[in-house]
Amino acid sequence: MTVYRIRSKSRSWDGVPIGILILDAAYPCIPGNVGNATTYDFPVRYKEVKGSSIDRLLNSRDPALLAPFIQGAMELEAEGVRAITGACGFMALFQPQVAAAVGVPVFLSSLMQVPFIRHALRPCAKIGVISANAGALTGEHFRNAGISSDTPLAVYGMEDQPEFRASVLEESGTLDSAKVEEEILGVADRMTRENPDVAAIVLECSDLPPYARSVHIATGLPVFDFTTMIRHVHSALVPRAYDGGCM
Repeated sequence: MTVYRIRSKSRSWDGVPIGILILDAAYPCIPGNVGNATTYDFPVRYKEVKGSSIDRLLNSRDPALLAPFIQGAMELEAEGVRAITGACGFMALFQPQVAAAVGVPVFLSSLMQVPFIRHALRPCAKIGVISANAGALTGEHFRNAGISSDTPLAVYGMEDQPEFRASVLEESGTLDSAKVEEEILGVADRMTRENPDVAAIVLECSDLPPYARSVHIATGLPVFDFTTMIRHVHSALVPRAYDGGCM
């Protein structure tokens, strides 16, 4: 018989291994988006970081956001999650501080997969990064995600794509998924034509995983995004049981 013990008297539920810090933004989170709970075949718990608008995080890189990010992570830990992820690659800005503030693993940015991918490729191969706003990514974001300055990258952005800009960056309130898909495929095509040595693609933005399959089919390359990272983390928190014969 298995004996279970509570880990905290401050909550009345269990069984949610993944907590997700999410921006204080308003636009449709379609299936496949990090912010849509149907994306996962396991439970997740969201925590909105109050005041963390897209503009404050991407454009202003407002250091005053650090405190609410840490507060949100501490609340998720107190609520019982066993790992914390982000929902915007630009959250890498606060990765070291948030990881130091809690006692569970923290994975705030999909860019944290880049070092892992780098070791799997030929030394001359590039990793393509498709970002919500390539111009807003800085060396600090890359360093905080563990990406060394000598990592060969091809960084392209969605900031000049009309539907993506309006729906996500400007929060118009609507999102035409077919148009965004067409836009990201155009960006991926230009990136791979201009950089034929790209051997893998990372989608920085949490709004782009719904189109990962289409990008993979169009380019023939492995595509990593927030959902590949979150599923990987979940598999380490909830290892599957194996049974059956070996004949």
